Amino acid sequence: MKTNVQWASKLGFIMATAGAAIGLGNLWKFPYLMGRNGGFPFLVAYLFFIVVLGLPVMITEMSLGRKTRHDPVQAYKDIDPHAGIVGIFGVLAAFIILSYYSVIGGWIMKYIFSYGTTMEAVADFDGFIGSREPVLWHFLFMAITTGVCYFGVSGIEKASKVMMPLLFVLLLVIIGRGVTLPGAAEGFKFMFAPDFSAFSLNSISGALGQVFYSLSLCMGITITYGSYLSEKENIPKSCVSVAGLDTLIAVLAGIAIFPAVFAFGLEPGQGPGLIFGTLPKVFSAIAGGGIFACLFFALVFFAAVTSAIALLEVSVSFAIDTLRWPRKKATLVIGAAIFVLGIPSALSFGDLGQVRILNYSVFDFVGMITDNILLPFGGLTMCYYVGWKWHPEYLVEEIERDGIPFKVKRLWVVCIRYLTPVLVGIVTLTGFYNIYQVVC
Repeated sequence: MKTNVQWASKLGFIMATAGAAIGLGNLWKFPYLMGRNGGFPFLVAYLFFIVVLGLPVMITEMSLGRKTRHDPVQAYKDIDPHAGIVGIFGVLAAFIILSYYSVIGGWIMKYIFSYGTTMEAVADFDGFIGSREPVLWHFLFMAITTGVCYFGVSGIEKASKVMMPLLFVLLLVIIGRGVTLPGAAEGFKFMFAPDFSAFSLNSISGALGQVFYSLSLCMGITITYGSYLSEKENIPKSCVSVAGLDTLIAVLAGIAIFPAVFAFGLEPGQGPGLIFGTLPKVFSAIAGGGIFACLFFALVFFAAVTSAIALLEVSVSFAIDTLRWPRKKATLVIGAAIFVLGIPSALSFGDLGQVRILNYSVFDFVGMITDNILLPFGGLTMCYYVGWKWHPEYLVEEIERDGIPFKVKRLWVVCIRYLTPVLVGIVTLTGFYNIYQVVC
């Protein structure tokens, strides 16, 4: 048990947990989904699912972590001897996600290096990811992530308390430049103008899935970070703070990106290509573009590395608690293992470009395994064991340990037992339908 390990301050805990949730999905995917699915109506649907899915699951995981002071696997075993499978889903998901997430983090570092040395973007993005060079940047990104986790909670807390405020400041700087561009108003219309003709059942499913992944639910992160939480902290209030920061950054990211994209008449729906292909064209066309590009990719790096730290800490915590490894050994061994696992993803656009698994590239296949199998099944099994095999009321005592009554405890129990499983089931079925479309 890690009973002697705690966050030094509430601010450090909030910054670290928010950093875990705020990642690349916030900086591109959320504002893009919002724009393509009706703008403001999508935002309303997203906030609704934050309340009925995101917060109940986050409160459950955080309180379970603090109550047991264990890693995800051992925490669920405290509920039921067979419930360890829930934690295994989370640890595996975090381990595998980081293997390809680090590859993207390496791309970001390459762009920072390119702008920092030449004030220009990578000349040929497709050529870069099609070479073997991404393996080197993948290694460097994992080395930084491993280095922070090597020093434990204090290292994570110190890094997050610096990076998260800087991320916010950089976003405001880039917003200040983007909104002054001629034609920027079209970007605001893309995100915020109500368009009910674009809002459909697919929009609802998209909002639901984005909540699930944006808040890093069922990855073991909230349980792990909750296990370091002081008994004096108010768990529901902390969860609301994290969810609020996560949503705020996602909306601000859209305001930073899309006015500039529309100002130059570029296509907003390019996925990762928007960041690595389209936005560099924007920066090259504005005064001081190289400087703003450096700031932007530094922002993206901060978001990526704080999420990567949290993902690595899940596996490290498991090794410390369950395998009884010392932290230094656990961090170095697991960090190295994740780097090795990520090499095929780093090469999937080059040497392994012709390899297909169920019609997926190696990079996309790894993401499919986590997004469509490990995370949803982790969510469903969590609801089963916490809501039915165990008694969710047992966690109410932990939630109220700070002396503040949990006023919505009955509604929370209803969510965990009934509403959350249905919503997670929808995410699961949608994921399998997407797999079917790709395979067939």
